[in-house]
Amino acid sequence: MSGIYITAGVMHFVTPRTFARIAPPRFPRPTLLVYLSGVAEIVLGIGVLFRRTRRRSAWGLIALLLAVFPANVHMATSDTVPESVPDWATTVARVGLWARLPFQGVLMLWAWWYTRVMPENGA
Repeated sequence: MSGIYITAGVMHFVTPRTFARIAPPRFPRPTLLVYLSGVAEIVLGIGVLFRRTRRRSAWGLIALLLAVFPANVHMATSDTVPESVPDWATTVARVGLWARLPFQGVLMLWAWWYTRVMPENGA
């Protein structure tokens, strides 16, 4: 799970315009929000690697997933698909955007799993 969030967070800095485009129009300063969410993903992704910070980081990821959900809804309900999608794949991309919405719940459950107290011996 850590690698997914760290990679996603880094991508916020590699292609910030792509992420800023999906911010709902009512959100101010979308590029700043992209950078902040990217930092959060990186820090929380690193945090779940360590037993000492795992639970707090997992709760932070759940909060982050809730916070970015409006952007995912905006992406699914607007007529916008990512710039990198070729014209022939637009329909598939739109289906994927709608499928992403319930997948957020799966990601939250996965993060929640990391909030549980784990036995010390790993058994």
